[in-house]
Amino acid sequence: MAEAFVSDALHRACGICPSRRYPVGEFDVFERPTKACPFNAEDGHRYTTDGTPVCVHPEKVGLPAGRYKSENLPLTVELRLPPDSSDVAPYLHDVLYGAAPALLDDLISQAHELIRRDFPALDPLTVLRQTLG
Repeated sequence: MAEAFVSDALHRACGICPSRRYPVGEFDVFERPTKACPFNAEDGHRYTTDGTPVCVHPEKVGLPAGRYKSENLPLTVELRLPPDSSDVAPYLHDVLYGAAPALLDDLISQAHELIRRDFPALDPLTVLRQTLG
């Protein structure tokens, strides 16, 4: 079995979150608890009707809501920079520090491209250093 997505005990994911048992792509993420993913009192987890494990706290696990396992949805996030250049570094800080590790390479690449496109006066590497430093 592949390594669980969340292995750090200090991670914000709940103690019973499927991200602590399965890798990305082996569980779904819902916006919140729903009837589509009822709580199973026997083991304390949530599942879809087909048995797919479900996380119901995307903000805690750092993944956008999606049917990654049940619908084989690819893990992607579209970055949208704020309109004011002075807000770019703080915005990116919040996004990158709250994102799942599996998303970081893509988010950093998107940030580099978008900064260059939307804010030609800013140096993408300098902004990313401010963001991550």
